[in-house]
Amino acid sequence: MTDRIHSIDAMRTIAIVFVVLVHTDPFQGVNTYGNMINFGTKTVSRFAVPFFFIASGYFFALKTAHRDPTTYLAERIVKLTSLYLFGLMLVVPMFFGEDLAQAEFAGQSLRATAVSSVVEFLDPVELLYYGTSVSEILWFLPALLFSLFFVYFVTVLGRPTYVLPVALCFHLIGLLDGTYTMFVDIPFETRDALFFGFFYTSVGYTIRKRSWTPSTDKAWLLLGFVGLFIVLQFAEFYVLGYPLRDEPFGSYVYAPSYGISTALLSVSLFLFLLSRPTLFTDTPLPTLGIYAVGIYVTHPMVFALLRAFRETLESMGYAIDSLVVWHLSFTPATILGALAVYLLAHKFRIIEIGGSHLPGEPWLRSRRSK
Repeated sequence: MTDRIHSIDAMRTIAIVFVVLVHTDPFQGVNTYGNMINFGTKTVSRFAVPFFFIASGYFFALKTAHRDPTTYLAERIVKLTSLYLFGLMLVVPMFFGEDLAQAEFAGQSLRATAVSSVVEFLDPVELLYYGTSVSEILWFLPALLFSLFFVYFVTVLGRPTYVLPVALCFHLIGLLDGTYTMFVDIPFETRDALFFGFFYTSVGYTIRKRSWTPSTDKAWLLLGFVGLFIVLQFAEFYVLGYPLRDEPFGSYVYAPSYGISTALLSVSLFLFLLSRPTLFTDTPLPTLGIYAVGIYVTHPMVFALLRAFRETLESMGYAIDSLVVWHLSFTPATILGALAVYLLAHKFRIIEIGGSHLPGEPWLRSRRSK
């Protein structure tokens, strides 16, 4: 097995589209059928974030098989931290400006609002661990960093076989809090590294560590499981969102972030990709996979800009949020806008695609070399 698995590279491109779909909420609130469509897209899209965790865990095991895991972890920490800083550099001005604009509109003190926003932004737990102090969308980066550390910590203790069972225990607690809330109420956030990312990262790590690589003749069987678990996820989320709440389907949109079926779907999908490593080889998708992380980091800013544009037009009496054309264009515009921002950041040497994402480091390096 080589480091290059084209099917996984291609799925990065596909998965990032679904990540953006979760945030743009196509057709939500248009009418009953729009809410149904949105429920469908959000439900299907839930495999995307677990996929990225699983892939990271898989390649962590692959790349540390014959090298010091501490060195590789350090490299990942540097990369993820630089990506997080780049993302913060883009969204902090946006959300800080939004807070000030809302304060001005409400006749509140701009100074008090600024101080409150800075304090909220610098909250150490929200900023460094949860990744939600500015934009909740960026939570994945700190979660992945800590998830890799948890996997590393268990393995360096000499207990690599314990990684998945330990992570599963934490994840079950997270499911009770985040999805099956009718059974228990946990007074802290569980969509984080310990209760969510650790499990999926450990799944990827264990798949590679135990060489759970299915043969090509198992591909159709695994693809069948993918289809089955998609149906199961629809059923699980429908029951949780509507019958258990005594609400008619389509009256509003409720799709849990993850469930029991999400794990089954995500794992079966990843195993299917491993069974077909050359899938999508003759398409642009594997090559475009390198831009997935950049789209993820830059799309919160583009999403905020487009949302502000929509709200401005709505306040002027133009009800564009009820237009089908707006909902059809919102997601592609967010993705293409995010890609454009990422390419421009590379062009102006703010970051380097395939290299350093520490804001400004490529430009400083080029200046020192002259």
